[in-house]
Amino acid sequence: MTAITHIGMTVSNLDAAINWYKEALGFRIIAGPFDMKTEEGDMTRDLQGEEVKHIRNVHMSASNQVGIELFEFVVPETKGETARKPWEPGIFHLCVVAEGGDVHGMAKKIEKTGGKIISKIWPLDEEKAYYLVYCQDPFGNIIEVYSHSTEQIFANR
Repeated sequence: MTAITHIGMTVSNLDAAINWYKEALGFRIIAGPFDMKTEEGDMTRDLQGEEVKHIRNVHMSASNQVGIELFEFVVPETKGETARKPWEPGIFHLCVVAEGGDVHGMAKKIEKTGGKIISKIWPLDEEKAYYLVYCQDPFGNIIEVYSHSTEQIFANR
């Protein structure tokens, strides 16, 4: 079986993003932050592209050991918020489970710390108290908040 270890996300301000993901969602730093200037033929340039000369990144982990790797590109510079549309190819959101199933409370915390609530809170099951809401971090990334794990919500449907 394949397991998800982390998702890489680009942000415009790494230090602010680290603070936000710690405060709003409870992620903790497990490695970094790193400041890397690339050289021709090195791993970072091979993975990110020849035009990448300087990046900053950090590895953070959620309570279930699945992580996020946040990137700030210095050269070329990361500018603005994420502009991708959900129907365009690629990953368009990160989903987290609200502590104690409190979707409303987590959405309010996201909003209080500089993020946005961008949808209503929606029920996922008529018989069980399963809910979701879409929010956005201060850097334009979509954060979906579930009341329960994916397995609990969608198993046996």
